[in-house]
Amino acid sequence: MKKVFIFILLSFSTLSLQAQDFEVGGWLGTSVYFGDLNTNFSFKRPGVAGGIVGRYNFNPRVAVKASASYAHVSYDDALSPFVFQRTRNLDFSSHIIEGTFQLEFNFLKYEHGSDDHFWTPYVFGGLTVFYFNPRTKFNDEWVALQPLGTEGQAKNSEYSRTQPAFAFGGGLKFDLNYAWSINFEVSGRYLFTDFLDDVSGVYPDFDDLATQRGNLAVLLSDPSYQVFESQIGEPGRQRGNSKDNDSYNLIGISLLYNFASIKCPTKF
Repeated sequence: MKKVFIFILLSFSTLSLQAQDFEVGGWLGTSVYFGDLNTNFSFKRPGVAGGIVGRYNFNPRVAVKASASYAHVSYDDALSPFVFQRTRNLDFSSHIIEGTFQLEFNFLKYEHGSDDHFWTPYVFGGLTVFYFNPRTKFNDEWVALQPLGTEGQAKNSEYSRTQPAFAFGGGLKFDLNYAWSINFEVSGRYLFTDFLDDVSGVYPDFDDLATQRGNLAVLLSDPSYQVFESQIGEPGRQRGNSKDNDSYNLIGISLLYNFASIKCPTKF
């Protein structure tokens, strides 16, 4: 968590060096997860997302933007059209806190207050650092999955809940007036982890898991017993697909204030 906030603070410090070319604002929208539970790219479980942004405009074509955002992602095997996944019966929910630094390119010239260059589509790429913590509900209580080593991870060798990602996407910028603008943006996060949903590889040896982590870890590693006559997991049997990392997308609308609207005093 500390690394995420340090990243955010450094990004905003860089952007605020020249206030006359600096915009700041906030955004609201939705988040969607894709991964081992949502393999058919369904939009059945959108989450709430939002954050704060700051942008520094180098010129009418190029800008950099830093953002600090929150998103909620979740999914459930019960929503899958595939029999195996519904029988597997896994689910997860996670809050995500992220910091992103991106380089933007405007397809058209974009100048605040201009009658001719007041809007543009744009694309961007950048880096994200995010924190996540997949959980599930058991007996009406939320349980964090990472500390349980549900795929047989040795103690102190669990996946890190702070990870890097590649950010990419595009959007539209519109001036409302000289001071205010609206952005519509769709962005993706290409992750370097397959454990956003705590599912990646194969079922562990349940005897070893029970010895190392306890019976709760076994029950949450293979909750298929809740919908099937017995647990379907066997040591080494596929639980997820480790060849494809997870991802999440953000879709939002932001409102930004342009500090260039602060005029210099007229000389007399």
